[in-house]
Amino acid sequence: MSTNNLRHDWTLSEISALLDSPLMDLILQAQTLHRQYFVPNHIQISALLSIKTGACPEDCGYCSQSAKHNTDLELERLLPKEQVVAAATQARANGAHRFCMGAAWRNPTDTNLERVLELITAVKDLGMETCVTLGMLTAPQALRLKAAGLDYYNHNLDTSPEFYPQVITTRTYQDRLETLTHVRTAGIKICSGGILGLGESRTDRASLLQQLSNLPQHPDSVPINLLVKVAGTPLAQTPDLDPIELVRVIAAARILMPASHIRLSAGRHNMSDELQALCFLAGSNSVFYGDRLLTTANSTVDHDQNLFTRLGLTHETVINKQHLTPRACSR
Repeated sequence: MSTNNLRHDWTLSEISALLDSPLMDLILQAQTLHRQYFVPNHIQISALLSIKTGACPEDCGYCSQSAKHNTDLELERLLPKEQVVAAATQARANGAHRFCMGAAWRNPTDTNLERVLELITAVKDLGMETCVTLGMLTAPQALRLKAAGLDYYNHNLDTSPEFYPQVITTRTYQDRLETLTHVRTAGIKICSGGILGLGESRTDRASLLQQLSNLPQHPDSVPINLLVKVAGTPLAQTPDLDPIELVRVIAAARILMPASHIRLSAGRHNMSDELQALCFLAGSNSVFYGDRLLTTANSTVDHDQNLFTRLGLTHETVINKQHLTPRACSR
């Protein structure tokens, strides 16, 4: 099997049929396909740090960092390089090999970008992969990030094009797609996924997966986030999503984008070990590591280490990044 055979023409009806299929059949299909592209029982570890917190002019209904919401968040300017390097060094010691840095901007100014370029260089000097999420980018800015050695750029689509206006009004869906185009054209790997539990329908979840899987290149990493309800945000009272729906979306994402890392992201702090195990069985093979994800709580390093040991999951760093893409299915 070759990555040249990956599909980019999935129909909404095909994806909806996947999400509607019996759960055991869906998981079996996803796990079987997963083993054709990835080492079994192998998980990729990333760490995430907020390098500039709060005062974002966007109105994303889920976000604690929006200046339009009263969340009592303590605002922070762009962190000094020494503090970022110390955090990256600690993340590396804890087993992470990719360090992600997030700044609460609508889009970075060229002056702000210059400071971020210095952080990218400093983290790469530690021998770690780098990822940033800075909001919208212009084509020249994407090229500057590439020249600095950036490995990944995170820019989520969040939800379906149809449901998106109910969540965000200050940035269009097309704005997000254009940033992904600039990043891809610059030769930077894309990290892009969405958030579940915003009040969207299953059809919306299928539409989000269609957008991601039909991009000209599948995202290298696909973060699947479960809404973290933050007091003071418009979505704080949204009804809980059925956890099994999360498993369905992860399994469908694995089937649609078999060579991508499917990252179990925000919301793990509130997930049982059993639910996380089911997500890994359904094809998730990446997590964010560390006690915080930007401004919200995350599963602790000690808890994750214990869980991975109980499940027999091996860190990528431990097996020297021997990532098989693709290989014959294990028997």
